[in-house]
Amino acid sequence: MTALAASGTRFDNCYAMPLCEPSRCMLLTGRYPFRTGLVGNHSNPNLPFKTEIMFPAVMKKAGYVSACIGKWSRLSFDPGTWGFDEYMSTHDSGRYWSDQEKHGYVLNGVEKSILPGEYLPGSMHSYIVGFLERNKDKPFLLYYPMEHIHVPILPTPDSKPGADKDQLYTDNVEYMDKLVGKLMAELDRLKLRENTLVIFTGDNGTARHGVTSLAGVKPTTVDGKPISGSKGSMLEGGSRVPLIVNWPGVTPAGKVSQDLIDISDFFSTFAELGGAELPQGVTLDSHSLAAQIRGEKGTPRDWVYVELSGQSYVRNARYKLTNGGALFDLREAPFKEIPIAKDTTDAAAIAARSALQRILDQHPAGKESGGGDKAGKKGKSKDRKKA
Repeated sequence: MTALAASGTRFDNCYAMPLCEPSRCMLLTGRYPFRTGLVGNHSNPNLPFKTEIMFPAVMKKAGYVSACIGKWSRLSFDPGTWGFDEYMSTHDSGRYWSDQEKHGYVLNGVEKSILPGEYLPGSMHSYIVGFLERNKDKPFLLYYPMEHIHVPILPTPDSKPGADKDQLYTDNVEYMDKLVGKLMAELDRLKLRENTLVIFTGDNGTARHGVTSLAGVKPTTVDGKPISGSKGSMLEGGSRVPLIVNWPGVTPAGKVSQDLIDISDFFSTFAELGGAELPQGVTLDSHSLAAQIRGEKGTPRDWVYVELSGQSYVRNARYKLTNGGALFDLREAPFKEIPIAKDTTDAAAIAARSALQRILDQHPAGKESGGGDKAGKKGKSKDRKKA
């Protein structure tokens, strides 16, 4: 990953939602959770196929062939229903080996079992290689929601027998990094690297030590300093995620950008770079960063919005306001979020509260209900088979 960042551009202010499901829905649709109804990890029936559009359907109209390889789990229907031409998806995160409960995956609508000795992330990489080989002469889009790092934290093929939980966590990080490196090598081998945009990001923050299912995992740090909050929280550590963009000859090498980004922005970015038309009659929250990818100034966001199950906040370059009325100074973020009293006389803080409140008023956070106004069906393809 270090090599990918060194030869590309790193964005230090990218935001997802605090949990994976609403984040990935936002990424795929370019729309905030309160619009789609998928506001938490258990609200997938709220995502209606008839009114929502995901980016593979948009890119298909521009001639792109697409694949989804990796985590899908709780999202409604399956990747094929939403426009992916090929897919290999798992039932649950972290289920890598054949001796686990709920082991298995779905390959283009067909249920598959993990074979004895098979390591699923490795098999996914092999499928990706085949997809690239089959489509190397076509415009392609690969959505690769990698299974690492997620509970249960299990040994990788490179782990030593008897490794403790801390070591296994490190092993999983390193194996994910290894798979990214192998993918870059395949793009080089197929002579695709110079014409391929690679984006690496996360779908939420990291869980802290003390969470029962992740015992042994220490707080997330940056340069050795613990950051504020973690996965599932409405603090910086819940939603601030890494973002690396790499396109040889296009993205400036070694550049670090402080522009505000959120992962809804990839929808419009893909459409602009791929020459696809954005869907009509759909309110998109996505803001293209195609210009920044090319190293240009562009028109960066003035603010980002974060939401989870009734809670929300909006932040600009300096201040953050929650829908509970709390205002914070983020000059020391992501390590510290400084509360600002409601009766402050600081003119900048007062102006920020007013401006950010106007944005929150236009973004009413939705509460998770498992059904609700936008209820659809948590469907599976009718032609799914067992193999």
